[in-house]
Amino acid sequence: MDVTISKNGVPTRLTEERWLHIVENHDDVAGYYDEVLNTIEEPDYVIKGYRGAFIALRKVTERKFLAVVYRETSEEDAFIITAYFTSKLKLEEETITWEKQL
Repeated sequence: MDVTISKNGVPTRLTEERWLHIVENHDDVAGYYDEVLNTIEEPDYVIKGYRGAFIALRKVTERKFLAVVYRETSEEDAFIITAYFTSKLKLEEETITWEKQL
């Protein structure tokens, strides 16, 4: 299990069980373990997800993002739910909670 820190300052866990879930369901993410952790710590955007989750986004190409879904359960604990690549994102339709400043 590895831990990274979210933009809210919350330690965020990536367990072996969750990593296996991610690579079984999104095999194109298999070689991106470190990038998944780094996306939580240094995203380009964080948007609201479903049921209190957040989605950290890091731009891979002009139209493609690595999306990492995580939930903060307290100020001291959070966990990664899943991660995937997407090009179907319309940021103007999302609720952005944090954005990287250039």
